[in-house]
Amino acid sequence: MRLSTLAGPLYRGLSLTLCAAVVAAVPLVAQEKAREMAIDTQRSTITIHVGKSGLLSAAAHEHTIDAPISSGTIRESTAPHIEFTVETAKMTVRTDPKFDAKTQATIQTDMEEMTLETKKFPEITFRSSRIEKVADGQWKVDGDLSLHGVSKPVSLTVKQTGNSYTTHTVLKQTDFGIKPISVGGGMIKVKNEVEIDFQIFPRKA
Repeated sequence: MRLSTLAGPLYRGLSLTLCAAVVAAVPLVAQEKAREMAIDTQRSTITIHVGKSGLLSAAAHEHTIDAPISSGTIRESTAPHIEFTVETAKMTVRTDPKFDAKTQATIQTDMEEMTLETKKFPEITFRSSRIEKVADGQWKVDGDLSLHGVSKPVSLTVKQTGNSYTTHTVLKQTDFGIKPISVGGGMIKVKNEVEIDFQIFPRKA
């Protein structure tokens, strides 16, 4: 039998096999994309707790900062991923009854101009590089946090709480080129370490 006689059916069979493989893969690709959801920016929260230190720290105030997520996505699949952006100009110091209006405004201005330098560094971003499941409803999330023009690797333990994902971490301001605010020659100053709580809600279709 001549090779040319076999070539036709062989090529047709190979083409059909390749077409079948492509068709079968399309739903899987679509499924992976469907699992990538926008973060619900209305419900999700990032809360930063700023402490005080120094010999006269009793005269200072601790305060809480809200850092709303402006955009982001989360992918729940065999290759999970999360990324989000915070606009620094939208971060606000929570109103505290212990502060008068002037003090509240001063703290807000100091945060924007001296700590975050919002005009120079308008965004804070996080992008995961590896997510590993360590237990039911719990993951180890490694990624890069970009803040104040500095990008650093961070590692978080994330838990599923109802319909949201939560985590808590502590960061040093100096790791990101930020000098903690200090007055009175250091007698009253903001702690270098800040505590951060995340609660992230995916926006379900």
